[in-house]
Amino acid sequence: MPHGAAVEIEKFVVDGALRRISAAILVDREGHKSIIIGKGGEMVKRIASEARQDMERMFDGAVFLEVFVKVKSGWADDERMLKTLGYD
Repeated sequence: MPHGAAVEIEKFVVDGALRRISAAILVDREGHKSIIIGKGGEMVKRIASEARQDMERMFDGAVFLEVFVKVKSGWADDERMLKTLGYD
């Protein structure tokens, strides 16, 4: 994973025993996006699968996880964005 990456939860909905989560992996550069996605989407698929499994253990229930990769240039230098992501 590139150093300049973060995850933003865009949606978290509890639907009975199922949690529906949409997450965006934020990167600073277009080149980092292709690293995260990987050849044929294999890397992002692996990342999402492992994250979903971790969440299912943590929540002790089913999780439907959607993962997107987005380029947001300068996010790591934007104080407001850092606070939104939980960095103080």
